Amino acid sequence: MLMLLFELLMAYLATICFGIILNIPSKAFNIAGLIGAFSWAFYWGISQLGVGIAFGNVLAAFLISVLSMYAAQYKKMPMVIFNIPSLVSFVPGGQAYQMIRNFAIGQTQTAWSFLVQVVVIAGAIAMGFVLGELYHQIWRYSRQKLAAHRES
Repeated sequence: MLMLLFELLMAYLATICFGIILNIPSKAFNIAGLIGAFSWAFYWGISQLGVGIAFGNVLAAFLISVLSMYAAQYKKMPMVIFNIPSLVSFVPGGQAYQMIRNFAIGQTQTAWSFLVQVVVIAGAIAMGFVLGELYHQIWRYSRQKLAAHRES
């Protein structure tokens, strides 16, 4: 349990630090950090259920996208201010490093394996964001239809 709290704190801090690098407004730091930490907790929880790394990244990216949408509306800021820093914990940097390292030392079979992992994880993150945007479009459309129905 203590290790999970440490991981959540690190996800929160990583999100804020990446937000600083990206020069997001300081009033968005806390919410972006909370989105990053909460999505990491969600990812950690579903990974404990035995869900694969690709599906876990799809779900976590979807959650980041949806939470960023609500945060953007609440703070009246663009979604990108929240979702880009929040995904830093999911970027497959370790696998990319291992891929390059193994290519450099001649372990091409291992390197190709890591390349596949990088592509799958990056694709899963992209798919999660696409599904989050689809959810956002459906949510906005249904809200407009409901408002139009109430007026008539």
